[in-house]
Amino acid sequence: MSRRTVAGLRARVLVRLGPRLRTGVRWKISAAIALVGALVAVALSLVVHNAARVSMLDNARDVQDERIQYAQRIYETSGRAGQFGMKVDDSEMPKELLAKVLAGRRATFVEDHKGEVPDIWAAVPLSDGHVLSLHTRFTDRSATIMKDLDQALVIGSISVVFGGCAIGVLIGGQLSRRLRKAAAAAREVAQGQTDVSVRDAIGGVVRDETDDLARSVDAMADALKQRLEAERRVTADIAHELRTPVTGLLTAAELLPPGRPTELVRDRAQAMRTLVEDVLEVARLDSAAERAELQDLLLGEFVTRRIAVLNSDVSVTVVHESEVTTDPRRLERILGNLLANAAKHGKPPVEVSVEGRVVRVRDHGPGFPPGLLEEGPSRFRTGSTDRAGVGHGLGLTIAAGQARVLGARLTFRNVSPAGAAPEDPAEGAVAVLWLPEHAPTNTGSFPMLQLPGR
Repeated sequence: MSRRTVAGLRARVLVRLGPRLRTGVRWKISAAIALVGALVAVALSLVVHNAARVSMLDNARDVQDERIQYAQRIYETSGRAGQFGMKVDDSEMPKELLAKVLAGRRATFVEDHKGEVPDIWAAVPLSDGHVLSLHTRFTDRSATIMKDLDQALVIGSISVVFGGCAIGVLIGGQLSRRLRKAAAAAREVAQGQTDVSVRDAIGGVVRDETDDLARSVDAMADALKQRLEAERRVTADIAHELRTPVTGLLTAAELLPPGRPTELVRDRAQAMRTLVEDVLEVARLDSAAERAELQDLLLGEFVTRRIAVLNSDVSVTVVHESEVTTDPRRLERILGNLLANAAKHGKPPVEVSVEGRVVRVRDHGPGFPPGLLEEGPSRFRTGSTDRAGVGHGLGLTIAAGQARVLGARLTFRNVSPAGAAPEDPAEGAVAVLWLPEHAPTNTGSFPMLQLPGR
């Protein structure tokens, strides 16, 4: 599947899904644990509060029951009421309690008041047909205990929520780090670093689903690597096998009598030979086996000298001279391909500027095609009809590959007039070569030995 196809699928998926709020796994896990912790804490708090209240009210009713029995004995002995707050036929007695007493049994009752301390009632039927009752407020000590218990439950619930958040952050943070490492390793693999293993990148002692994901990504990367390597070998083998017949064709063309047909045959044979050599060079660059032979040189002076040989009509401006360590042969190859692309697909004048370690090649043509700007150069794709029709799309591909060997970066952009709309045509194309600050020893390159007096 090509990069363009993948980009198209991704765009269609994003259009269907629409905008989405992007949150990390860490915060999702933290929020889930905090929510569950809050629900559990609230449920347990309600259960504990109700159980404690019921228990304390039951104790108060038992005490009140003992008091009404004692008050009954005193009343039946002395015949007097008024002690301990007892009353006979109290008009304020709750109807529920009165109904139980009229049924001939002793009873207790809790009378609730909204937002206030409840009353604890007790009543007993007397032998003379009257009803003896007494009631007291729920003790202040019991109310204080309930208040302290509710405060402790609130503090405990808040602690559970924050503790759950902390645990969620720790657990989610570990999972998020592993996923980020896996994503970073996958990006390196996508950039062509085939020696990177996602499984080794995430590391860790604990095994979870991220290891399964890493193994799947590594397996996919290995399969793609093998497929690409097989395609590269096939391309290289075909190009290699074509060298001999193409060379013979060129030799035979030299033996033809002078004339226009002979010139056409020689021109097409030479073009075929150039194509074969370019395909072989692309195959070598794709294999990552190329190594730069490094040499110290003044970039502005080198570019001026080489462009004077390659194309004397191109103007060179050295804004700032800089000494670089690079491979002169590969640098010349990059410059030659950029100039050839500008001359073939752009319009004069072609201008080259050197500023420090940066080399810019600009033409005044219709600009690079959108596909090249988005995805970079691709073999056998020359872009739109305005900037295509001639060539095989290998020049910029080779230039980009040689830049990778040098540890450099090659970018492409179009020059638009000031205030122009995105759909307006460009006024030129600019290829920018960014040479590295340090020698690319990480690519396996090696310095060239300088001969004395050279």
